Amino acid sequence: MSKFDPIRPFYDAEANTALKQIIEEPMLEAMMNFAFPNDSTARWKDLMLHTHSLRDFQINFIYPALKKVLEKSSDGLSIGGFEVLEPNTAYLFISNHRDIILDTSLLNASLFENGLVMTTSAIGDNLIKQPFLHTLSRLNRNFAIRRGLTGRALLESSILVSEYIQKSLLQENRSVWTAQKEGRTKDGNDSTHKGVLKMLTLAEESKNSFDYFEKIKLVPVSISYEYDPTDVLKMPELLAKARDEKYVKSENEDFLNLLRGIMGTKKRIHIQVNGLLENEIKEINRLDKNLADKLAALADLIDHKIWAGYRLWPSNYIAHDLLSGKEEHSQYYSEEEKNAFVKRLNEKVDSKNDFLVKNFLAMYANPVINQKKALGGS
Repeated sequence: MSKFDPIRPFYDAEANTALKQIIEEPMLEAMMNFAFPNDSTARWKDLMLHTHSLRDFQINFIYPALKKVLEKSSDGLSIGGFEVLEPNTAYLFISNHRDIILDTSLLNASLFENGLVMTTSAIGDNLIKQPFLHTLSRLNRNFAIRRGLTGRALLESSILVSEYIQKSLLQENRSVWTAQKEGRTKDGNDSTHKGVLKMLTLAEESKNSFDYFEKIKLVPVSISYEYDPTDVLKMPELLAKARDEKYVKSENEDFLNLLRGIMGTKKRIHIQVNGLLENEIKEINRLDKNLADKLAALADLIDHKIWAGYRLWPSNYIAHDLLSGKEEHSQYYSEEEKNAFVKRLNEKVDSKNDFLVKNFLAMYANPVINQKKALGGS
């Protein structure tokens, strides 16, 4: 027994057994029929039953399924900045978080296509409670973050995750992906939580735990969707927050978000790698400050990198102009694009509900505001 067993992905030696356990699952069959519409069920099942590593499963099954998702529900994926990454090198990718499954899947597809080390990726255990999804996530090299913990249990869980991430990066040469904060950004205002950065340092044994960031290769990543496929599904939580009410998810809400994220309309998608934070981390570590202040400085740095690298789409500029009542950014979109966005807004949100309209628009407008901050604008 390994102490990481409760959270880790499968080992390669366990992959084939796990696949045999889910091979007859209707959800798996639906996935594979979608990914391989021209193949017989017997053909993909035979290939799967002869799969003996997580990498083979990801490349032969997850990757083609993802390409099919992009073909069916987007206008394509573009990338930038990957040329600064080196082969056979482990990186800690910290990114903004828009979609449960796609963010990390698209990053891994891009890493694979560029001959780079793919990631082991954090996923909340609330998303994988169904046995099939739990097995599938472990096959896709996800490690679980336990949600809903407090006190001592939260600390112990955080230490375990920190040790797992450290082991992946420094011993196994395996890249790691984690979001900049717990859960997806609901309002488009991407920010890095110090708690995530503090968790990462818990496994560091030196007296100055910020030294951890000098030992790893931290890379901020910006992920942007022209249309957020789950935009309207985020509205109820924003409404509850505005009323200062506790938001309680419906029974199948996470699964609905997962499916909508995969199949909902996205238009264009961009992933931007924002360089390696090496010299900046050394400068922060040299400051005569306590850990909390150093973590705050690092969080601000990651935020500015993610904001500056975020690909702004016509939808972002249109939303900003609609909110402000001005045509400040009209050079970045056509009348046709504006009409299409307004049509989407009216279809998704009751136009008489001023709160929902403003928050829907803010979800798309906030990246414009943040990028201006990052680039020194007003």
